[in-house]
Amino acid sequence: MAQAMINLGEYEDRILTIVKGKFGFKNKSQAINFVVNKYGEDLLEPELKPEYVQKIKTMQVKEKPIKYKSINDLRKEIENA
Repeated sequence: MAQAMINLGEYEDRILTIVKGKFGFKNKSQAINFVVNKYGEDLLEPELKPEYVQKIKTMQVKEKPIKYKSINDLRKEIENA
């Protein structure tokens, strides 16, 4: 496990204190790890396949919206794009 000494401003310290309390962490190190992991998921999310993007664009161009009977029908359409 890597260790780091960091300098936080007053605002950042308050945010970590809130995160620590809200999620029941024992210390601010756990709060920092939580925030970094949460941000990392958004940042490192894989890009969409070009075929999927084209399929969505095609669906948006159609005049009449597509209605699905269930979420499974929608998933099948997307997966077969």
